Amino acid sequence: MNHPKQIIWAKEPQDHDYPAAASYLDLIYPPAARKKLVKRLRHADLTQFHAKDVFRASRLPLLGAANYHVKKVRVKITAGHELSPILLVRDEANSKVVIADGYHRMCAVYSFDEDAILPCKIV
Repeated sequence: MNHPKQIIWAKEPQDHDYPAAASYLDLIYPPAARKKLVKRLRHADLTQFHAKDVFRASRLPLLGAANYHVKKVRVKITAGHELSPILLVRDEANSKVVIADGYHRMCAVYSFDEDAILPCKIV
């Protein structure tokens, strides 16, 4: 894997990340549960996990560098633009982590370095 100079992360998720997370979580959770999860994500502290651990815990397929959205994030990384932290939800009933927002960012970062640290909010 080729490494960029440095992956630059924003200190907080962008405001539009929360509605994006809510839209995705609406597919999985009832509206009241989704609303509580998004509220908890907004107030959660940032933490960090390795890209490879988020990938494994999510049980999602890893999108390759040729994926359109992953490619766009890779260009941002190479250009030195800030990335928004990832939003995660623990799905204890299914023993996995739901990537509520940031799936393409995780895949793009992983494509450079699977050991890279991902700033995340997790509830």
